[in-house]
Amino acid sequence: MFTNIKYIIYTDGGSRGNPGRAGCGVVVTDANNQILKKATKSLGLATNNEAEYQAVILGLDTLKKMLGSSKLATAEIEVRMDSQLVASQLAGLYQIKEETLFPFFIKIWNLQVKDFPKIKFTYIPRAENSLADALANQAMDEGKQGRLLKI
Repeated sequence: MFTNIKYIIYTDGGSRGNPGRAGCGVVVTDANNQILKKATKSLGLATNNEAEYQAVILGLDTLKKMLGSSKLATAEIEVRMDSQLVASQLAGLYQIKEETLFPFFIKIWNLQVKDFPKIKFTYIPRAENSLADALANQAMDEGKQGRLLKI
C-alpha cells in the first residue's frame, strides 16, 4: 500500500528591533525528525512578523529545491513555527491586519496552490523550535544571504 511521505519544516524569523536587522532559519526533517537540510537567510531591515513569513517562504523553497515539484504533489508537509500569529493567519484562523504582510501571505498562498497541496501550518512552543531559532539568530549575526548549510 502506498503511503504519503511526510516532511516537517521548522521555521523561525526574528528581528533585532522592530523593525531591525532581521534573519530567518529553517530546518527540514522527515517524519522521524531526522534532519535533512538547514538554511539561513539574512533579511536586512524587517519586522518580526515579516521575518516569520519569510522563514516560511525559505522553508518551502528549500523543500521544493530538495524534492522537485512532482514529489511535492503527494508529500504531506507540516510547517511548524513559534509564531502563533503567522501560523494562525496561514491556517485561515486570523485576519491579516498588517498591510506589509499581505505580499508574503499571497506568495505562500500561491506556493501552496501550485506546489504544496497537502500542507498544514502548526504553532509550536518556542522550546520546540530551538534549532530554527538558533539559525535565525545566526543569520542576523552573520548577515549572509540565502546560505544553505551542509549537514
